[in-house]
This record gives sequence, C-alpha cells and structure tokens, in this order.
Amino acid sequence: MSDRTPPPTGRLLVSGCDVLRVPTQGECEILRAQDIVVADGVIEDVRPTGGPFGPGPAADVIDGRGLLAVPGLVNAHTHSPMVLMRGAAEDVTVEGWFNDRVWPMESNLTPADVRIGARLACAEMIRSGVTTFADHYFFPEQIAEAVAETGLRADIAPTYFSSRGEAALEDTVKFAEAWHGRADGRVTVSLGPHAPYTVDDGDLRTLAGHARRLGLRMHIHAAEHLEQTQSSLERRGITPIRVLHETGVLEAGALIAHGCGIVDDDLPLLAEYAGTTAVACCPKVYLKHALSPLTPVRDLLAAGVTVAVGTDGAAGHNTLDVWEALRLVALTQKQAVRDATWMTVSDTLRLAMRGGARALGLQKEIGALEPGMRADIVLTDLSGLHCRPLHDPRAALVYSARAGDVRTVVVDGRVLMRDGRLLTVDEPALLAEADARVARILDTSHGRAVQHYDP
Repeated sequence: MSDRTPPPTGRLLVSGCDVLRVPTQGECEILRAQDIVVADGVIEDVRPTGGPFGPGPAADVIDGRGLLAVPGLVNAHTHSPMVLMRGAAEDVTVEGWFNDRVWPMESNLTPADVRIGARLACAEMIRSGVTTFADHYFFPEQIAEAVAETGLRADIAPTYFSSRGEAALEDTVKFAEAWHGRADGRVTVSLGPHAPYTVDDGDLRTLAGHARRLGLRMHIHAAEHLEQTQSSLERRGITPIRVLHETGVLEAGALIAHGCGIVDDDLPLLAEYAGTTAVACCPKVYLKHALSPLTPVRDLLAAGVTVAVGTDGAAGHNTLDVWEALRLVALTQKQAVRDATWMTVSDTLRLAMRGGARALGLQKEIGALEPGMRADIVLTDLSGLHCRPLHDPRAALVYSARAGDVRTVVVDGRVLMRDGRLLTVDEPALLAEADARVARILDTSHGRAVQHYDP
C-alpha cells in the first residue's frame, strides 16, 4: 500500500454529480444534480444537491459537478495475474493458445509473480472503473492479498485441475474456509474447478458438496464453445451443462464462464437453478479466437438465467476494460440475433452492473447507487470530444466512453482513485517489478505445462 493513501473516513459526500439509476427492469435514468451521502461504507442517501442537509461531521467531500456517477462495474470473469502475459499469445488457434503458449507460461509462475500480476490488474481495473471482479486462478492467497491491499472487491476462485490430486483439492477448500469474508467483507470465495474436461466427475461432486456445506458458489468454465459441447456428446453422450447438473454443481450455485456452447437442451437445466446460476459473457475473446456461436444471451435471459459481462484474462482479452467488453456484448448480440432493437443501452448497462452483482451473489450489496447499498461509486467525465454532443449519457456510456474517462473511484466508501490519481498503488514501482519478471515467465523452452488442452 502506498504511504500516500489517506486514512479512511466514516463519512463521504459526493456533491453535485449526475447519477445513473439502474433499475432491476426497464430504462435506466439520469438523475441530475444529486448528492450521494455515504456513512461507514454504505450509501445513506441520494438526494438533490443544495438541500438543507450539510455533509455531516468530518465528511470527506468530493466535488462531482460535471461528472456522472455510475455503479462500479463488475468484471464477472477474469484471471487477473494473466496481465503478465498480455500480448504474448496472438494469432494462434485455441489449441495453440493453451498448449503452446499460455499453459507452458503458467508453469513458470511463482506466488510472488501472481501477487505482482494481481496488483497490476487491480490498478488497471481501478483506473477503468471496475470495482468488483470474479477471479479464477492459481495461488489465490496472493490475489486475495492484492485485493485487500488495493481496496477492491473480489470473489476469488482457486483454479483446480484433477491432475493436481487430492492435496490440491484440500488446499482449495482450506483457502475458502480461511478467506471467505475477509478484508472487511470485500473478499469472498467461490470454489473453482477449472472445467468438466479437466476435472473428473468425482471431484466435481466433492467440490459441490463442500460448496453446499460452506454456503459458497462455484465458478467454472463450461461449454466454452460449441466444439466442446460436441466433443462431450461424442465422448460421454451428455453436454457439459448436463455434467454440471448431474454432479451437483448447478445445485450448489454456479457462475459459468462463457457458455457459447450452451444448446437448447441445456436451457431447462439452467432454468431449474436460475436463482443461483449465471453465465459470464466475454465477447472479445470469442471474436479473437474466431469462435461461433456466441453466448446465447437472449435465450439465457428468457430462461431467467443471469448474464453478466467479463473480460477473461488479459492474455486473451488484452485489457481488463469492462467498458470495451460491455460495448462488444451489445454489438455482437444485436448482430447474432439480427435485431437492432435488442440489447438496448439500458439492458447492457444492467448486465455490467446489476447482472455482475447477481452473478457473484452480491446483488443485495452492489450493482446500483441506492440507499442501503455498499458505496462502490465511479465518477465518469463525458465531456470529451468522443462523447460530444452529449444527447444521451446512457448511450455514451455504452458506445463512446473510455476507461480514461473515469476520474474518481470509491469502493466501500473508501476513495481508491481521486481525480485520476491512484491512492492505493505505487504505479512506477509496480510496473518496474512486473517488467523485471516477464522474460522468465514468457520462456516456454522448458517443455512444461500446467495442463494439456484436449476437451
């Protein structure tokens, strides 16, 4: 943590900003000239500015005039330390991406590497207005420490392969027992079997049992693309989603990464557990890897299943920019169903905010700027030329806004970035340490890999 970080205060006032209201259904609205009153990390009131009520005793006041306050974005699926491999696996097939590049590089990672990568990812996400992320990776303690240090909110799932054996499975459960609810509640834990093709049914059942015992959810890659579903049908006679059903993963509650290979027969299974099941859509990686079809967002929503927006890891997505991801969700879904009226700006914003919150089981805490919600607030500046004239701020957020338009970020009532200045990260020192590690991490000459991709 940087020594520049101011001590947290009990009260915060964001004064004079416009506020994006994100209802559970219907059109999003812009509330003009509002004050957001925060006490002990919780939004106490959202009210017209200039009223008879002052900021309160010892409140930290943020001048929000000319800015639009939005709920913090949720990155519903990522592998944060993979920022260390950004741009190192380009123009290759899916099989080559895993077997020749990424999984060999990941065999080089040390806990210290993961800690630095996670901190670098946290800094990037703070700068782009992401306040919460769902992570799925190795050395989860290091990621949790980075989240605690930088002030973000995260649900962390330790990646588990059956090839790692019983001890690794036990370590996964121990991490969950030790870390769930830590960092003043900002760190939650899901169990993280990698995928049905890398984790056997017995281990899936065991982890699902632990999830039910601990009251946790599961975060898993499944039906990532149609070829995986076809392979599962040929090898086993059932789809990956049915594997999750039969092993109790859906019953425990699941955040499913990608789901591009979800087929019609899967929808009733997902609908049965719609209250605790979600699918994270990360369209940039599907486009980059030439995968078709895309996540069937319309069908999933029609079945009552929550859909959220993610970036996947930066080794594939290149950035952790959820603005870019949500824009691509809107564009690709319109094209996929050939309906320009589908995936409206309000629906898209809802997926990235309330949808992300629900996907992580945090819908009662984050996803909207309303009294009683945790104070995860992002102030954006839409005055740039790329947003002007500003006919509809909602449309600007979806189709024009950039990560660089984010000015101030608050998580749990604590200011993590103010007027573009990070307060919980020493950027120069962090970048220097990350740069010093990458040559060793990118070396694949040793012939090792954490796993072999053959779904």
